[in-house]
Amino acid sequence: MRHAKSNNNLSRTAAHRKAMLSNMACSLIMHKSISTTVAKAKVLREYVEPLITKSKTDSTHSRRVVFSKLRDKVAVAELFRTVAPKVAERPGGYTRILKTGSRLGDNADMCIIELVDFNEFYTAETTTAKKATRRGRRSRGASAAPTAPTTQTPEPETVETVEEPVSEVEAKTEEVEEVVAESEVAEEPSSDDNTDTKPEAETEVKTE
Repeated sequence: MRHAKSNNNLSRTAAHRKAMLSNMACSLIMHKSISTTVAKAKVLREYVEPLITKSKTDSTHSRRVVFSKLRDKVAVAELFRTVAPKVAERPGGYTRILKTGSRLGDNADMCIIELVDFNEFYTAETTTAKKATRRGRRSRGASAAPTAPTTQTPEPETVETVEEPVSEVEAKTEEVEEVVAESEVAEEPSSDDNTDTKPEAETEVKTE
């Protein structure tokens, strides 16, 4: 019975499991990315990350320890020459698992396991997508600051509403001017006044 045994044997014997993980680790180191099932990828991550940590110290002892696991001189050389300098500043988490869906035959969950620092396309997107966020308690004044621009937005609307009454006032003043002009024109031809003034002048002349 498997009491308190948390490791996944992947339905294989011990020798088969060790050989499979060693082969997958060599493929991951050489190609930097491989496609496999999610169950195998999780076991491979636990198997290969301690070897990558060991490769940060380039010594004969470290090389012998890694070679005892991988059993491939080319993969060991690639690990110490190429991978170790790339992950020197990373304190763990050297691999990434990206799920790709289900396999057609047996509907197994498939994924891609890759070395984080060798996926330049993914790292470039994450660096450009980063934003400067500030976390912590905010005062009421700071929270009220972003609302200030919203109060300034309706300025164009107020200008438009002011223009409408001005046009109405101008129209009214034009109508008033027209009415005044018509009244003046009506008052100018006062023939009665002229007739009244002429007899007065004649009478004055006669009296003289």
